[in-house]
Amino acid sequence: MHELYITGIIIHKIIVILTIVHVLMGNRLPAKTMAWVLVIYFVPVAGILLYIFFGIDTRKERLISARSLNQLGKRSMLNFVEQQALRLPEEHKQTIDLFINQNLSLPFKDNETDIYTDGHGFFTALLAAIGRATHHIHIDMYIFADDPLGCLVADALIDKARQGVEVRLIYDDVGCWNVPQRFFERMREEGIEVHPFLPVRFPSFTSKANYRNHRKIIVIDGVTGFTGGMNIALRYVKGMGKQKWRDTMVKISGNGVYALQMVFLVDWYFVDRTLISNRKYYPPCTITNDCLAQIVTSSPASPYPEIMQGYLRVIMGARKYIYIETPYFIPTEPILFALKTAALGGIDVRLIVPMEADAKFVEWASRSYLREITKAGVKVYLYTAGFIHSKVLICDDSLSTCGSTNVDSRSFENNFEANAFFYDKATALQFKSIFLSDQESSVMFDKVAERMSPGFFARLWESLTRLLSPLL
Repeated sequence: MHELYITGIIIHKIIVILTIVHVLMGNRLPAKTMAWVLVIYFVPVAGILLYIFFGIDTRKERLISARSLNQLGKRSMLNFVEQQALRLPEEHKQTIDLFINQNLSLPFKDNETDIYTDGHGFFTALLAAIGRATHHIHIDMYIFADDPLGCLVADALIDKARQGVEVRLIYDDVGCWNVPQRFFERMREEGIEVHPFLPVRFPSFTSKANYRNHRKIIVIDGVTGFTGGMNIALRYVKGMGKQKWRDTMVKISGNGVYALQMVFLVDWYFVDRTLISNRKYYPPCTITNDCLAQIVTSSPASPYPEIMQGYLRVIMGARKYIYIETPYFIPTEPILFALKTAALGGIDVRLIVPMEADAKFVEWASRSYLREITKAGVKVYLYTAGFIHSKVLICDDSLSTCGSTNVDSRSFENNFEANAFFYDKATALQFKSIFLSDQESSVMFDKVAERMSPGFFARLWESLTRLLSPLL
């Protein structure tokens, strides 16, 4: 019996050592490598399981075809999408070129935008747009819930499918883990094409669970598009518990919808292996103005974290101010350094995050980061009128972005994300006005004593959770 025990201990130690070697050979950022090593060493059973499920980096090998198709699809779009008198603003030309060079994210002029800051406004507009659809409806959604609102949207889609409108739906398999399959099967039976994104099933669980499609994209008839932070679920209208839900979605009409369409169709090929490139999905635009939009995607299949690089470029290029809203603030080292550098250099840097997050562990992990940037001169505001889930950045009254990307390593490095970048003063001022309104419903971080000067055990817990922040 004693010999079996000793043998078990030896086998256990060998497994731990081999797992740590595998982590080291991955050549990740040192902070992430150290976090995994510590978790595996101190809690080996749970740590090894977590590493197998969420740490092994198989994305380059298994998902690289997605990048190849992304290039193919965007180049095919160039064959029939032409723009006359396209002028790029000089102050943002490097940012625009960065996105073009990264993955051929093209800028499009002639756009109109409508911004929604609550579920009532967004879902009313969405249902109205669905009702007007005559050719196709494309939905790429992280969560599509089986609740009264989800059923209402599903019924509207079924009604359009019965009228002969093409309806295609992609939902994230992990985001919809608690949604019964009969909910989606009902739509399939009515003629809607429905696919999960990277379904998580054994034995392929370990290669897929960590890479999720967090995008929120809706395209209707190729002329109307929506993107932002809202999923299709009742909590985006009713709120979370006693907290109101504050979020941001933007409706795009005009040439920018071509890019949203392309993102959806690339994802559609990924789940259905059908390449859709017919000109009818890109109808002529009737809008004429100088509002420039660029739809930027990032994914674990890409060689660069495109949206994070874009944020860095914007922050470091700011001349007056940077305003950011995010529900989760666990920044990568480059973003953290850029924010502190901008603030110390005299740029007006402001950040709005929730007073109470929906994920308490993430909230604790973010507190030391918030305290750190506050000391560097960033004005941090805690939103108190509910839970703010908005993902927005505004710069210098001339650039703004809204999409699905949080300011955390998971969004920047592991998820499939999409953001709309607008190079337009009127649009930036709209987002700025919304930000300043949210600021009025917030308290400054450095005015909350328990956040700015926590006790010893609170600081210890914050430090422990921060240690694991690269893995969140």
